[in-house]
Amino acid sequence: MDLQRAWLQRGATARLLWPVSLLFGSLAALRRTAYRTGLLRSWRAPRPVLVVGNVVAGGAGKTPTTIAVVRHLQERGIGVGVISRGHGRRTRDCREVLADSSPTDVGDEPLLIQHATGAPVFVARQRIDAARALAARHPQVSWLVCDDGLQHLALARDLELCVFDDRGTGNGWLLPAGPLREPWPRRCDLVLHTGARPAFTGFRGRRSLADAARGRDGSTVPLADLAGRRLAAVAGIARPQGFFDMLAARGLVLERTVALPDHDDFSSWQSLAGAGLTVLCTEKDAAKIWPREPGALAVPLLFEPEPAFFAALDAKLSSADG
Repeated sequence: MDLQRAWLQRGATARLLWPVSLLFGSLAALRRTAYRTGLLRSWRAPRPVLVVGNVVAGGAGKTPTTIAVVRHLQERGIGVGVISRGHGRRTRDCREVLADSSPTDVGDEPLLIQHATGAPVFVARQRIDAARALAARHPQVSWLVCDDGLQHLALARDLELCVFDDRGTGNGWLLPAGPLREPWPRRCDLVLHTGARPAFTGFRGRRSLADAARGRDGSTVPLADLAGRRLAAVAGIARPQGFFDMLAARGLVLERTVALPDHDDFSSWQSLAGAGLTVLCTEKDAAKIWPREPGALAVPLLFEPEPAFFAALDAKLSSADG
């Protein structure tokens, strides 16, 4: 977290790391040139590909954006599937993400996408392998959405959607002196801000919590009914404090908060049931914590891009199809 704060300004830590960022930038530029000139090959998937990614290190809201995009395409009657590396999983093969898959096998974010959309989802170390397997298993799919992978130039893409949160581009420097994986601005079909205070021009969206939390058995509990309970909250996401703040904004008093690393597997989790606390978690963490904390309640995060974004996306899709 100290480095995350350092990336917001050009202070002493960032300046100390700046020479290393020049090397990082040079190597990244050489790689981009190699793909552009054909020295390295980009593989084209069997279906058109929309990549949802970001240029800053750490989560910026890619997965909620992916879910929103997939649902929009489904509402339009477009067959859509999702491909991903499945970050954090312990397997290395190419496999389909099913409703009863373990997050250990497929990754927590692909599993969340499958649960939230019901769309076909495949994970593989090489995303092109996931694309081929998904197209073969689900021939009705006409578009593939790649969750993350903006810098994965080995996969050719038809559209790119770049997501930013309130950090924007931070101090504007490349890793490790700043948060940027590549220089910004860069060519991109669509830019979407998931935070409340966009740092520059782009479409906006609104993040909120659902009105009810969900238990392991599928039952729901209105957030308003939790106001009188003794509560703890846990999050293994890029910025756990954001989840805790949203719960507090809904009037929930948290006696304890537990911030875990992004994609944490909860193997070291100690149950809080004996302490008389009701545990609230993110949907992303639910499948991992429920075997150890069966009474935990998952609070869904809702993300709604503005209508103008979907209008622009539809125009881009039509242009790409044409």
